[in-house]
Amino acid sequence: MKAVVLATAEGPEHLRLVERPDPTPGPGEVLVRIKAASLNYRDLVMTRGGYGSRQRKSGLIPLSDGAGEVVALGEGISRFQVGDRVTASFFQDWISGPVNQTKINSDIGRDRDGILCELRTFRDQGLARTPDEITDLEAATLPCAGLTAWSAIAVYGKARPGQHILIQGTGGVALFALQLAKLFNAEVIMTSSSDTKLERVAALGADHLINYATDSEWGKTALKITEGEGADNIVELGGSNTLRQSLWAAKPGGLICLIGVLSGARADLLIPLIGSRNVTLQGISVGPRESLEDLIKALSASCIKPVIDTVFPIEETQAAFAHLASGKHFGKVCISL
Repeated sequence: MKAVVLATAEGPEHLRLVERPDPTPGPGEVLVRIKAASLNYRDLVMTRGGYGSRQRKSGLIPLSDGAGEVVALGEGISRFQVGDRVTASFFQDWISGPVNQTKINSDIGRDRDGILCELRTFRDQGLARTPDEITDLEAATLPCAGLTAWSAIAVYGKARPGQHILIQGTGGVALFALQLAKLFNAEVIMTSSSDTKLERVAALGADHLINYATDSEWGKTALKITEGEGADNIVELGGSNTLRQSLWAAKPGGLICLIGVLSGARADLLIPLIGSRNVTLQGISVGPRESLEDLIKALSASCIKPVIDTVFPIEETQAAFAHLASGKHFGKVCISL
């Protein structure tokens, strides 16, 4: 089978397309022919030595997000049949309930091989069924970015009509968060440094637009938009350079979902502001398989389609990573196998 491996964690230019033996499923395992995969910012960081990857042996198969078709079953499998279409869960051991360290350690594409290969075995618990209404390419965008947005909007944010939700940026998580927030009839404020991208999120349903490149006090602008009330939920994707403004924009008793660190991972917290406004800072680490299944059900019952920017063949994986790194994309960068 074809597989992409990371020769050394010093950048995506060290990704190599190789041939590996076809795997066979053992007891309790399912063999999946991967049809599509998608990239996340996490994957770019990992190829550059983040998440401890410099200490990892060479030859790791990257990427966590993919979808395909069951082609063989190991002994004892009852959840799936050959021919079923499936989507891989980001955390293979987080099926439901609260998270713990064992579940957090079960992500793929970091310490264990990911899905950028033609064939991969999974334990059946690590897969969700893909319905006919969702293509393999669309399903491949869901396990990390889609589920992270679902966790922020539906699970922790408990989105409802009339709620004000502020979403930072126009990356994969942000676009999913916008689409899901509008599914719940919330009022959405979007921020970006690009007027062109703001025009595109407006076409997707964003109600209010803020260019933070020209409005450094965008938190106060968000307060004005909400008539001084503040945002019920802020999808915080920026990190250290945006958290201060998020705190100003948040409603007393509101929620800030901490997800991204694009502008840095360290921040000086305004503890008096957090305490006096009773703001909850909620870390979001993707979510369990049951939530992925809930997301898939919600999408299959709606008209929402994931925003896909570009699809590269597996032979052009380095180009796909370069496109992601450029920041010029709008929507998910995908790979077809």
